[in-house]
Amino acid sequence: MGGFPAEPLSRTQTQTSWILLYVQRWLQAPLQQSDGSLVARDHGTPQGSAISPVLANLYLHYAFDSWMRRVFPSVPFERYADDAIVHCTSLAQAEQVRDAIATRLAECSLVLHPDKTRIVYCKQGGRPGSHEHESFDFLGYTFRPRKAKNKTGQFFVSFSPAVSNTAAKDMRQEIRKWRLHRRSNWTLAQLAQAINPIVRGWINYYGRFYRSTLATAVLQQINEYLIRWAMWRYKPMRRSPKKAARFLARISRSDPDLFAHWKLVAIGAG
Repeated sequence: MGGFPAEPLSRTQTQTSWILLYVQRWLQAPLQQSDGSLVARDHGTPQGSAISPVLANLYLHYAFDSWMRRVFPSVPFERYADDAIVHCTSLAQAEQVRDAIATRLAECSLVLHPDKTRIVYCKQGGRPGSHEHESFDFLGYTFRPRKAKNKTGQFFVSFSPAVSNTAAKDMRQEIRKWRLHRRSNWTLAQLAQAINPIVRGWINYYGRFYRSTLATAVLQQINEYLIRWAMWRYKPMRRSPKKAARFLARISRSDPDLFAHWKLVAIGAG
């Protein structure tokens, strides 16, 4: 990153000498190669450094956040790290704001991501027409038109979030790494104790909207591994997924709180 964007001194810099000293050292620290040699850097923040997200966020606060509030005060936006969503009321306004942002970032030695930067039409009931892009991902959620039900029980189309395919894929990969079906020396209680904190975190975050999508795309896979676990642990079930499913279904009915996900996706009796 280059120098900070031009702003009033009192708003952009601290005069505390030790803070300035360490920021300067962080920005100028050389890069160490695998062979131990050092390579000087003249821009950017240290890749992988714990302080890099802080410095980058501080830089974008002035390069983007403060500038947006000053130049487009009526246009709301959200930013997390280097991902941002800007809400416009028309295609013409969206194109104007996008071009202005590109110019602003260029002034700050930054560029818009060519693939991720797009204008999305938030299509929903009551909004006619269409656009090339009608969905986007943000913070692990996919926002797109979805069927919803109002307070009177009538269905309509809402532009709403649910867990994204990318986030769901990452969670499924994590579940596979657990190799639950191979832990036949563990009890169900031990399995639950090991995975529940992680699964609760997923449910609390990705289950805030359209939990059914999380259940079918991710949590159901845990049940599939638990069935395979029962088949490995108990010889009478070794060749019968249905017997294993019925065994776990009985346990889930008597102890529905054993696994954090069971209240969202129960094990079928087979």
